[in-house]
Amino acid sequence: MDWTEIIISVEAAFSDTAAAIANMVVPYGIYIEDYSDMEEVAPEIAHIDLIDEELLKKDKTRVNIHLYIAEEENAFEAVAFLRERLRAEGIDAKVEKTSVNDKEWAENWKKYFKPTEIGKRLAICPSWENYDNRENRKILKIDPGAAFGTGTHATTSMCLEVLDEYIEGGETILDVGCGSGILSIAGVLLGAKNAIGVDIDAQSVKVSRENAEMNDLSGKTEYICGNLTDKVDGKFSVVCANIVADVIISLCDGIDKYMEEDALFICSGIIDLRADEVKAALDKNGFVIIKECVKENWNAFVTRKVR
Repeated sequence: MDWTEIIISVEAAFSDTAAAIANMVVPYGIYIEDYSDMEEVAPEIAHIDLIDEELLKKDKTRVNIHLYIAEEENAFEAVAFLRERLRAEGIDAKVEKTSVNDKEWAENWKKYFKPTEIGKRLAICPSWENYDNRENRKILKIDPGAAFGTGTHATTSMCLEVLDEYIEGGETILDVGCGSGILSIAGVLLGAKNAIGVDIDAQSVKVSRENAEMNDLSGKTEYICGNLTDKVDGKFSVVCANIVADVIISLCDGIDKYMEEDALFICSGIIDLRADEVKAALDKNGFVIIKECVKENWNAFVTRKVR
């Protein structure tokens, strides 16, 4: 079996949070390379008085977290997920991949990204693949580039399934943390009038625009580079946030000012260990959960604000 090693380098102070995010990607363990307290703990653990000079030269201010992704498990999506989640937590991290060079990396993962049918009406199709549309589904063509969101990750697929269920036609969509633009594009293909996506990452905004153009939706979509809703105006009938629990909790207080009467707030990216915290924040801010989705230890909630 071929494996790709991913190395996350962070300041030692953020190692616990970064390790928790890394564990969301792989269920079979991670390896943490941490020399920050080596001189204090080595005598206790290894019962030695002398430490190799090469080890003493290691950077004690940073921690390297190693994880390994089987080739068929789409390591590309894992890297995009890690970068987005670490950024959302405010962690300045360097994420590197080894075992293949950049050109090979950009091409090799694609053989595992195939057309995927979502719900009753939608099909996600990589831009380089053909799809036999026997059921006359809405085809969303996508090339995620370096942005998170191919539809294969549980957090994204749950959002797509919810959009397939709830979009009836004529809605306006706000996608907070748009990544590849997959949710906003899907919503418009399913019948929404228009959509705005916002992301703090300029590369994600660029990729979103390119994917919208690929689907002939440039005139019905807009993508903004900004922090959450800072640069957003207006009210929407559907608000999506496929980010992380902490960001969703913060959005609960104030996101309603961007919501029309009876609008939906769809939130995903919530690991099961944080689900109760998000539920509590939703309840505190007057949101009622009308649908709860669970997939692979991830949670997504469809909510409405009680006014």
